[in-house]
Amino acid sequence: QVQLVESGGGLVQAGGSLRLSCAASGSVFSINAAGWFRQAPGKQRELVAHIASGGSTNYVDSVKGRFTISIDNAKNTVYLQMNSLKPEDTAVYYCYAEVNLGSLRDYWGQGTQVTVSS
Repeated sequence: QVQLVESGGGLVQAGGSLRLSCAASGSVFSINAAGWFRQAPGKQRELVAHIASGGSTNYVDSVKGRFTISIDNAKNTVYLQMNSLKPEDTAVYYCYAEVNLGSLRDYWGQGTQVTVSS
């Protein structure tokens, strides 16, 4: 049974930084691709960042130059480094991963709250 466990959220002042982690537990060979969504109160969930199997990355325009997504397959963990945070980044952040178990399957994390104060 594979689980994605998120950590690293919290309260930070505008201009500060946080690093979100999403660790895959279980019989995981590797993480093939992954991404982070976020959902703010009263808003639709939006894709913030994605990293493909070849390592190419994509970001929503509002976070380009501030956020960085990465995968550490030695730790089976996906990261989202968030710098220069703004109050509008406040949301619940969810990770997902395409996990290689011998075959590829998608999993979701439980979400972690990020709150940026002005």
